[in-house]
Amino acid sequence: MKNLSDISVVKEILAKHGFTFSKALGQNFIINQNICPEMADMAIPDDDYCALEIGPGIGVLTYQLARRAKKVVAIELDKRLLPVLDETLAEFDNVEIVNADVMKLDLAELIKEKFSGEKICVCANLPYYITSPIIMLLLESKLPVESLTVMVQKEAADRLCAEVGSRESGAVTVAVNYYARAEKLFNVSKGSFMPAPKVDSAVIKLSIREKPPVEITDEKKFFSMVKAAFAQRRKTALNSISAGMGLSKEKISSALEKAGLDLNVRAEKLTMQQLADLCEAIEE
Repeated sequence: MKNLSDISVVKEILAKHGFTFSKALGQNFIINQNICPEMADMAIPDDDYCALEIGPGIGVLTYQLARRAKKVVAIELDKRLLPVLDETLAEFDNVEIVNADVMKLDLAELIKEKFSGEKICVCANLPYYITSPIIMLLLESKLPVESLTVMVQKEAADRLCAEVGSRESGAVTVAVNYYARAEKLFNVSKGSFMPAPKVDSAVIKLSIREKPPVEITDEKKFFSMVKAAFAQRRKTALNSISAGMGLSKEKISSALEKAGLDLNVRAEKLTMQQLADLCEAIEE
């Protein structure tokens, strides 16, 4: 295999295929040779697992996944990278590239078709501009995957892995925590990429829960309330939820009291259980 962590090798391959980076697609390829082996090791428990990758780029992470997994299916939006991947992954017969937009794919159907009955994990270096939508798509789809090991912007990692009820938490923290246990694995400096982004990254792992940590009667209403609660962080939960859900302050005040919460509490101070209690009280 050519050393895909060597800048001169990467430039040579890309030039050969007439490839230029797309800012719109958030393309930053990993050139730190230590990152992908570590990511793959942490993502794949043993060689009985299959891996789903999103945005393989030139195949640096894909290569490491293919060495460890039973099968790898990588979803790549940019068709200009297909001949590049054909070259960089030529030695593997357990890799399949799907040229598609992950946000428009029927992932449940794809998994059923490509991995029927297999143990699956997701591993990816996600584009910054679409990190949260991709993660939430994967979680909300309730796919038969055990975990998501993904590289994201460091600031996003801090929020995704924050404790619900802490200052760093937000609506996405609550959503992620509802579906999975989140942990930050390691930080990645901006110099580890080509071209180098303006911010550092981090690798996180989301281990899918067998069941949510709280009981909710109506998930849709719960997430609607959470989104409203965090929409105006400087305001109290009472004001934010009232405005965001179009409900009277009297109704929200009554619900806060029923849930045993302070009328002046802010959303970021509420634990997962308190948010669940508040939602149930609003619904009563």
